[in-house]
Amino acid sequence: MADAPPAAESITGPDEFARRLDEHDYLADDGAATACFLAARMARPLFLEGDAGVGKTELAKALAAALGAPLIRLQCYEGIDAAQALYDWDYPRQLLHLRAAQAAGAGTDAERLESGLYDRRFLLARPLLRALEAGAAGPCVLLVDEIDRADDEFEAFLLEFLSDFAISIPELGTVRTDTPPVTVLTSNRTREVHDALKRRCLYHWMPNPGFDREVAIIRRRLPDAADRLVHQVAAAGQRLRDPADDGLDLVKPPGVAETIDWTAALIALGARQLDPDSAARSLGALIKHREDHDAVRARLRTLLDGHDRAPAG
Repeated sequence: MADAPPAAESITGPDEFARRLDEHDYLADDGAATACFLAARMARPLFLEGDAGVGKTELAKALAAALGAPLIRLQCYEGIDAAQALYDWDYPRQLLHLRAAQAAGAGTDAERLESGLYDRRFLLARPLLRALEAGAAGPCVLLVDEIDRADDEFEAFLLEFLSDFAISIPELGTVRTDTPPVTVLTSNRTREVHDALKRRCLYHWMPNPGFDREVAIIRRRLPDAADRLVHQVAAAGQRLRDPADDGLDLVKPPGVAETIDWTAALIALGARQLDPDSAARSLGALIKHREDHDAVRARLRTLLDGHDRAPAG
């Protein structure tokens, strides 16, 4: 097992990790703080799974800030392959180099000219190679975001990379790192990620926050928001995530990221409390599917009346 990054060694436990995350405006519950602490201390990748908008990516950003380490992000998408994650050759620069060498009369030595084309200066480092090279200066945090969007072949390749933390470049040799990155993988669970990759990682399910924690998160992100507005928005968010409470079965219930956006939109409209008119005008910040939008608008007054859990005044 690789040694823990130096910054992680100075953190004594999950409680201190939670305080470090709090200093960087991330209110972690005990489960998230413990998962981050163990991943950093044990030098194991951390697999964060949960609904979109619960704060997985933001946790990785806060983790990097708490460790005082640079964040390198690999955004996954359908069709991503190893070359797009590892490295590529800068063909336009290689061609310019070739023409310049020929103009200077160096074109007669073909072997020397060819070897000069495959120099490190012509290599475009993608996120995984950048994470390895950053290890020479100290730890970094590698965020592999939305791994569930990639296909099985890329997932298998990533498993191999996480096992060795090394990259073989045929023209240059093998690149290894003195300090493996603290690695965070996120998944919105649009498909099941294979067990082999999960076994390589520590696992943490990121739930939607409870009411009190959602209030605290919105307050932290938007300190100028009125208390009544924050409580009303958080209460509405809680109800929309619970079909048993309001009878709505939404395609995509809003996460805390959306309730933060909704609060910001309401503030921009000058609202200090949530009413049907301001809610309807700003609903596009909260609901992102047409079917959901129509369903919520139709029951907006019922959703808001008598369920704001807000303090008086």
